[in-house]
Amino acid sequence: MKLGKVEFCHFLQILALFLCFSGMNQAELSRSRSKPYFQSGRTRTKRSWVWNQFFVLEEYMGTDPLYVGKLHSDVDKGDGSIKYILSGEGASSIFIIDENTGDIHATKRLDREEQAYYTLRAQALDRLTNKPVEPESEFVIKIQDINDNEPKFLDGPYTAGVPEMSPVGTSVVQVTATDADDPTYGNSARVVYSILQGQPYFSVEPKTGVIKTALPNMDREAKDQYLLVIQAKDMVGQNGGLSGTTSVTVTLTDVNDNSPRFPRRSYQYNVPESLPVASVVARIKAADADVGPNAEMEYKIVDGDGLGVFKISVDKDTQEGIITIQKELDFEAKTSYTLRIEAANMHVDPRFLSLGPFSDMTTVKIIVEDVDEPPVFTSRLYSMVVSEAAKVGTIIGTVAAHDPDASNSPVRYSIDRNTDLERYFNIDANSGVITTAKTLDRETNAVHNITVLAMESQNPAQIGRGYVAITILDINDNAPEFAMEYETTVCENAQPGQVIQKISAIDKDDPPNGHQFYFSLTAEAANNHNFTLQDNKGDVTPYL
Repeated sequence: MKLGKVEFCHFLQILALFLCFSGMNQAELSRSRSKPYFQSGRTRTKRSWVWNQFFVLEEYMGTDPLYVGKLHSDVDKGDGSIKYILSGEGASSIFIIDENTGDIHATKRLDREEQAYYTLRAQALDRLTNKPVEPESEFVIKIQDINDNEPKFLDGPYTAGVPEMSPVGTSVVQVTATDADDPTYGNSARVVYSILQGQPYFSVEPKTGVIKTALPNMDREAKDQYLLVIQAKDMVGQNGGLSGTTSVTVTLTDVNDNSPRFPRRSYQYNVPESLPVASVVARIKAADADVGPNAEMEYKIVDGDGLGVFKISVDKDTQEGIITIQKELDFEAKTSYTLRIEAANMHVDPRFLSLGPFSDMTTVKIIVEDVDEPPVFTSRLYSMVVSEAAKVGTIIGTVAAHDPDASNSPVRYSIDRNTDLERYFNIDANSGVITTAKTLDRETNAVHNITVLAMESQNPAQIGRGYVAITILDINDNAPEFAMEYETTVCENAQPGQVIQKISAIDKDDPPNGHQFYFSLTAEAANNHNFTLQDNKGDVTPYL
């Protein structure tokens, strides 16, 4: 016959009652001789209370008061002259005593988990005099435990992590269940653990609650999380024991057990030759099933004819390899490049070196596309010279430009008139020959900086620019001039030979060896013998 939880508890209660009645003589109070005790003027021996501990079963479900035990004094002859009283914890409210017989009963259902024992005091009184016939003495009523509490996981549910690929038996986490029943009595609080869900991947130690891995080589990339259900059962796991459960979420943490892998063995990208230096040509990415630092990688160009033209770096956020241009591209010089690129993990776990190299290779081909480029001059700056005496139409020099494209389209020339507002020069549209268009004057403008435009005849929107510096050579085409108008005064008593004025001259021309002026008096002044002129190699000093 199977008993349910309630029926089993009642069975234990009936059994305990039987044991209480069968051992009543041991629970009854008896007397032993001690030092003298005086009562009513007569000398007699003091009688002490001696007892065994009382027990009462918790969670009694009956309707009648539960018999606890019996107090009895040897003085009591059964004639009703002795009455018994209780005091202390729970007296009258929980425990009552039949004052005639000394029988003690519990009037309420008791819970050992709330209070495990009660300390009371008993006394036997003479009913007529109300005086004690025995000394007052303490005794304890202990609440006998039954298995009425299931184990509980107070810290659940649990979360834990364990590295993937861990060996069998690696500890994951320890779970602990507590049972409110009496651990010192029977097996009511003796818990064993078992796993209800999570096999065959994990196991649990029955006595300690330590969860361990049970399968080798669990792969996070295949499954990264497991939900375990752990049971704790009291009564050492026997039938009739109570149980509680908790959940444990176990996450496999990543280790670097996967190599980077390019999705393709080769890639091809087309880029225009006009792309500026430092521009991004392409982004490639090697896939890595790991995460976090274990998926971090670096890229490098290990071979190919584009080693000096391109470089590759890593985008730390996306782990992509970024290919950029280091030098200008020229379709006419080279139309394609081939790069051999390697992706390698930055943090390699030595435990998994046997799995192979943690790197991968791919080939990237870069096709350079032709772009219609403007004409290019043979020189960035042309320097030319012409005399200011040159006649209109004199040839000064020639500029040359060509179309760098494969089509080599013919070029036509013109002068940017914003740099030649006075239109001093002309250029032949076909030959690039520059000639004078006006008389030049070095003293007005010694150097002319003009911009020459070269346009493709098939695409006039493609315009190249060349720069020409034209220096005007000087000729002696300007007479000397006095530096200023002179007005000189002289005292009437000035002495002969006294300097009265220094004069000088200037010349707008710029001869290579500098100016040399010669001074003389005009004919009218030469007839005046009061003054003379002394030439000081450029400066003149007139004398009296």
